[in-house]
Amino acid sequence: VLGGEVKDLLLLDVTPLSLGIETLGEVFTKIIERNTTIPTSKTQVFSTATDGQTSVEIHALQGERAMAKDNKSLGKFQLNGIPPAPRGVPQIEVSFDIDANGILKVAALDKGTGREQSISTTNTGGLSSSEIERLRLEAELFADEDERRKKLVAFKNQADGLFYSYEDTLRDAGEFIADDLKVRALEKVTDLRAAVANPAISPEDFKQRLDALQETLFALGASVYQRTETAEDETATHVSSPNEAIDPEDDYSFENDATVTADYEAVD
Repeated sequence: VLGGEVKDLLLLDVTPLSLGIETLGEVFTKIIERNTTIPTSKTQVFSTATDGQTSVEIHALQGERAMAKDNKSLGKFQLNGIPPAPRGVPQIEVSFDIDANGILKVAALDKGTGREQSISTTNTGGLSSSEIERLRLEAELFADEDERRKKLVAFKNQADGLFYSYEDTLRDAGEFIADDLKVRALEKVTDLRAAVANPAISPEDFKQRLDALQETLFALGASVYQRTETAEDETATHVSSPNEAIDPEDDYSFENDATVTADYEAVD
């Protein structure tokens, strides 16, 4: 184009870097992505990481790195008064709201009680263009290492869930599990705990140990159902008379797809 006119040119402000909070495992979870036009507002729901947790710390950050410590802190605040409950049950709604003047408000709302806390900051625009560019370049430079660290954190969180399930299963149904299966499960738990404690472990090695324990837990569950069904069959044999025996032609199995599978939704 050698010449011409530009009419009605509209310049829009955008967020120079992503905005989010620190979550379990010191991970930076983005809520507003870089280059989002402002004003804007985004909301995401989180939950507690431990049983009986009655407060959460909201640490607002700005940047592009996977781990919280590698990004710029914008401020912290506590949301207290969460009713004690099993982990994953409380729903904490975190909202990021940037107005036309670039003022950021970060709020956390406990959806169960209605309790809310928030902070406001103008620091989102406090970085020079050279600082913003440096942070972007660092994110590109350390992308592979950040991805490795993020995977390990995710695997550690999954491992924590498996440990929780393992302990629950032994406590509630240990009497129905064969001793050799208990020994095998303990070996897999020990291997996975060693992986959690090893900062130099590769994601691939960690995943193998994670999968090994998961498969063993499936075996534990299957063993529980098999033993309880056997016990019920033995009881039925004792209480039934020959005239009340089940007709072999009757199909009482679950192979006819009559069992309904429940759907479970993850927190957004």
